[in-house]
Amino acid sequence: MPRSEPPQDASAEILAEIARWPIFDPHTHIDPHRPAARHFDEVLGYHYYTELAHSAGMPTSQVDPTLDPSVRATHLAGYLDRIDSTVQYSWLMEIARTFHGFEPERITPDTIGDLLAKADKSATGPAWDHEVWTKSRLEKVFLTNDFDDPLTGWDTSVYVPCLRADDLVLRPHRPGVIERLRTATGIDVQDRASLKAAIGRLFEHFTSRGAGACAISLPADFRPRPETPVTSSTPLRRVIQGLPTRDDERQEASRSVFWMLAEFCAEFRLPFDLMIGPAREVYPMGVAGGRDLFDRRVSLHDYRELFNHFATTTFVVSTLAPDAAAELVAYSWIFPNVLPMGHWWYSNIPAYIEGDLLARVQALPKNKILGYYSDAYKLEFIAPKFNMYRRSLARVLAGELMGDRGWTMDQALQFAKLVLLENPRRVFGVERGSASARI
Repeated sequence: MPRSEPPQDASAEILAEIARWPIFDPHTHIDPHRPAARHFDEVLGYHYYTELAHSAGMPTSQVDPTLDPSVRATHLAGYLDRIDSTVQYSWLMEIARTFHGFEPERITPDTIGDLLAKADKSATGPAWDHEVWTKSRLEKVFLTNDFDDPLTGWDTSVYVPCLRADDLVLRPHRPGVIERLRTATGIDVQDRASLKAAIGRLFEHFTSRGAGACAISLPADFRPRPETPVTSSTPLRRVIQGLPTRDDERQEASRSVFWMLAEFCAEFRLPFDLMIGPAREVYPMGVAGGRDLFDRRVSLHDYRELFNHFATTTFVVSTLAPDAAAELVAYSWIFPNVLPMGHWWYSNIPAYIEGDLLARVQALPKNKILGYYSDAYKLEFIAPKFNMYRRSLARVLAGELMGDRGWTMDQALQFAKLVLLENPRRVFGVERGSASARI
């Protein structure tokens, strides 16, 4: 049968339709008490801009945290002409135009003053949060909450809590971490048994507030192993009690806590959101947030026992290295409980997104593809990032499904709806329907 060619404007038609849909964002770093930016420095201060400007020649002292926010923003504006070809710059211009009515062609030291004035929302507070939410057509935004967050002071049905477990797993030996756990749970954590009881109480607290997942960012050298009381009790006790510990003891304690978290995810039926592969402080002289890279030696092979053991737990997985995408597709192909999650950090540019997405479309059951998450720190970034992904999705669906396979426009749009809305809603346990009216 000859291949059916899509209309020339098929991708534009797909994009026009999906751009009207609400945004379901399953992973962000939004502060629900102050979700939108009050000053444009909070937008320009996103690590993408500071690290790119620094890479282009800006001294780190130009964005020192002690500087006045307007001074920092003006310094950055002087380097934006060097990065205006990047997709990250396109997010910035979309924010400036959509939310602040910015009209000049470029953000420069000469035009930044007017933009800073327009973007000053210090007096409007929650009203500005609502405006950004509404303009962005947001449905739900998932957070990443510290394990001792009381989860109070906001509507958890729209800003959905998520238990972020990095401190518990990777830094339990650091001063204050165990004390925070004791305070948060009311359990006098002294040994393995009391630690496990405290973690169980955290899951009770988070799920009672509607938590959507448990999440952790794992370094490339982390190796999950089954937790056993015989081998873990002594390292855990020494770490918990603040006694001197060797590297191998701290590693054993970390693996034990991680396995406990997986057990509670299984018990409470929470997805386990794994972000795998960062190598921290590769460039210690960089700007804050711009010092980490990825380590290509990481492999999901190290996670095979975890995926096998917790067969009923859903693992939504992001890998940091762009060339790790093929392995993630293969594991998602074989394991029913492993799903590829978005396009993370250094992989979050259209060149990588479209290659990854095409492979997922061609290789995976369509009910397993979780399209995108913004990883945003401020609400203003969610729509521009999702719009970037929507453009890539429209191109892939028009070319692969409509062009190569002869799908109709309705079939392609139904696939897009699965990827953007229906699959994330189902996986993260959220009923269908927009919650925007409850903001």
